[in-house]
Amino acid sequence: MRQEVSMTVDRGQYEDALTPWEQETWRNDVFGWVEGELAAHGLRVTGRTEVRLRPWSVLVRVCVRGGDSVWFKANPPASAFEGALTRALARWVPGHVLRPLAVDADRGWSLLPDGGELFRSVLAREAAGPGAWEALLRQYAAMQHALVPYARDIEQLGVPAARTTALPDVFDGLLAKNHALGQEERRSLEDLRPHLVQWCAELAALGIEDSLDHSDLHDGQLFNPEPGRFTFFDWGDAAVSHPFCSLLVPARRARDRYGHDVLPRLRDAYLEPWTGAGRTTADLRRAVSLAWRLSALGRACSWGRLFPAASGSAGATGAAESARWLLELLKDPPV
Repeated sequence: MRQEVSMTVDRGQYEDALTPWEQETWRNDVFGWVEGELAAHGLRVTGRTEVRLRPWSVLVRVCVRGGDSVWFKANPPASAFEGALTRALARWVPGHVLRPLAVDADRGWSLLPDGGELFRSVLAREAAGPGAWEALLRQYAAMQHALVPYARDIEQLGVPAARTTALPDVFDGLLAKNHALGQEERRSLEDLRPHLVQWCAELAALGIEDSLDHSDLHDGQLFNPEPGRFTFFDWGDAAVSHPFCSLLVPARRARDRYGHDVLPRLRDAYLEPWTGAGRTTADLRRAVSLAWRLSALGRACSWGRLFPAASGSAGATGAAESARWLLELLKDPPV
C-alpha cells in the first residue's frame, strides 16, 4: 500500500502531538493489518490514503477498489475500548451503529466501513429544521433504552463507569486532581458538593437505570445516510452512566442553531422512548434537569483521559477543559 498510493497527513492544530504514527514499525504493522483484513473481505487498497492525527486518535481513510472508502482507527490506551464496544453494539443494537470490518481489541485498532454523509454535512447543505434533531434524539434514546440490560457487559469491555450513585466520588476525584481551578472557583465547587450529593440521590431514585452515555454526541459524531435514519459512532468518550447525561451536547448544538425555545421540544422527543413503567412526565423532565447539570462530570472526565500527562498542570489543555466543565455544575439547567 505504501508504494501503490499517495498519502496526505493532517495534524490539525496539534502539530506537536505525539502519536504512534511517528514510528515506522507501527505504521508498517498498521498497513499490513489493514491490507490483510481487507483481503479477507475481498477488498483491495487503491487511490489516495488520508491520515488524520490527533492526540486522541489516529484515523486513516483508505480508498478501496470500486471507489468506496474504509476507515482505520487507532485509539490511545484511555479509549482503547472503542473498537470492542463498537463490535458489541453492532450485535446488541444493529442498525444504530457501524458494524466493524475488523477489530484488534488488544491494540485498540478497528477497521470500519464508510457510514455515509455526516449529519453536519446534511445541515450545511439543507435547511433542516429542529425536526431532524428530534428524530435523531428519539432514535438515540431508543438505542440507550435497549442497552440498559448490557450496562455491566459494557463496563467489562473497559468502558469507564460513572454510575449515577458514584458521581459524588467522581466529582471528588476530579476536584482533587485538577490544579487549573482558581481558589474561589474551587471553594464554590466544594460548597456545591452537598447539593450534588442530593441531586445524584434524587436522580437515582427516579428509577432510570444506567446505560451507555456517548458523552459527546454532536452533529459530527453521527451519520445521516438518508432522511430520518442515523448511525452513531466515535465512542471514545463513552461511559456507563445515567443515560440522560447524553442530552446536553446535542441539545446545546441545536440551541445554537435554532434558539433557546427549541430545548423543551428536543427534551420531550428524547423522553418518548422512556415513557411508561409508571413514570410521570414530571418525573422524566425532572430527571433531565438533574442529568443536564451532572453531565458536566462526564465531559470533565473525558478531557482528563484525553490529556493525562497534562491534566495536573495549570493551563494545560486537559486541566483547563476539565476545570471549565466542572464550573458548569454551578449553572442552573436551561430545561
